Amino acid sequence: MAESKSPEELKSYADGWITERKGTDVPPFLKFAYLVIAAGALIYFFVYMNGEIHNSERGIIVQQFNRVTQSSPGFMYAVAAMIVVFIILLVRFVFSKFHED
Repeated sequence: MAESKSPEELKSYADGWITERKGTDVPPFLKFAYLVIAAGALIYFFVYMNGEIHNSERGIIVQQFNRVTQSSPGFMYAVAAMIVVFIILLVRFVFSKFHED
């Protein structure tokens, strides 16, 4: 016969839709996936900070729009700094010691 798990060994979230064993940690590949996604967001931000200015069809229009609207590089770098702070906090949280609630 199959051995059933005692209710103390399993945690349930979202009215039973998600269950996990107590004392389990997030898998390492998922921890690194958080970092890859956050770094991808930062790289995407820097590549497209001023729009898609190197596009063969829309690039000229985007460059003209940027000249007319006078985008603020200081604001854009402030947003990039917030992304970097988020990545630092994420790394600290993801690789901190696991503790049970």
